[in-house]
Amino acid sequence: MPSISLSLVQTFYQLGRTGSYTAAARELNLSHPSVANHIRRLEHLLGERLVIAERGARRVELTPRGLALYELIRPEFDIMLTRLTRLMESQRPVLRIGMPQGISHDLFPGVVRKFHESRPDVELVVYERDTALAALVRQGSLDIFIAERHFGDPVVTQQLIGRYGLSLVYPRSWGPPPAEADIPEWVRGRPLILHEPGQIIRDMATDFLGRKGAVIEPLISVSSSVSIKRYVGEGLGFSILPSWSAGPEDETIIRVDLPSLTPVPIYFGTAHFLRESETVRALFNHCQFELSGR
Repeated sequence: MPSISLSLVQTFYQLGRTGSYTAAARELNLSHPSVANHIRRLEHLLGERLVIAERGARRVELTPRGLALYELIRPEFDIMLTRLTRLMESQRPVLRIGMPQGISHDLFPGVVRKFHESRPDVELVVYERDTALAALVRQGSLDIFIAERHFGDPVVTQQLIGRYGLSLVYPRSWGPPPAEADIPEWVRGRPLILHEPGQIIRDMATDFLGRKGAVIEPLISVSSSVSIKRYVGEGLGFSILPSWSAGPEDETIIRVDLPSLTPVPIYFGTAHFLRESETVRALFNHCQFELSGR
């Protein structure tokens, strides 16, 4: 008999345990087609049908051969998973988190402070990035991500943790703030600094600033709110940023809140199998509390 990959057997074990391709995919952090492909490959290697799945049915059934195989491997897998869990629990826990640089800089320090008061044993490893966050969780490179976008990935669980408002920010040397209704006219001829293409804040800013037919031509586009704020503080132009990015303590910047703009959602995403982790839930709660207080 040809050698059989452990991943194929693990997929079959989870399918037998959950009775559903969808549930098995979530547990394994795989797509539905990947689970189905693993089962077909295992059946081909064994030369027998293991699973009966009728079109449209939510649950699958095991054939007599499949049931016998599942009962054979189940005790071994249960023991192996229990041992691995105990081994991992004996190590210092680490959570790998991806998030945009602006959120890492402005929101997350307060979260870290509160989280480590309750879980000083857990190391947080933060990766500052905006793109492919759901894919990185699915691939196992990240455990958690925080993002303004809902990716709609069936393998990744996303929960809304809050929303934030947007504000006009500009150099203090430009004079007194305009009324919100006058901003689309006020910005004409002034240098604009935006987030890079593809980011939600950029799209919302260009829609707002172009309401009266203004042509939106940014002086520069960058990836993070932190960099944009630095450029604005240097007097290079104005921008639209999360309201938490600038405050009264900023001596070189004036902030004008824009309540007419739809608040931007922030989502907390994690691999489906981590959704019940007490550590992950604690981090989620601290993120939600920190954001709701802004």
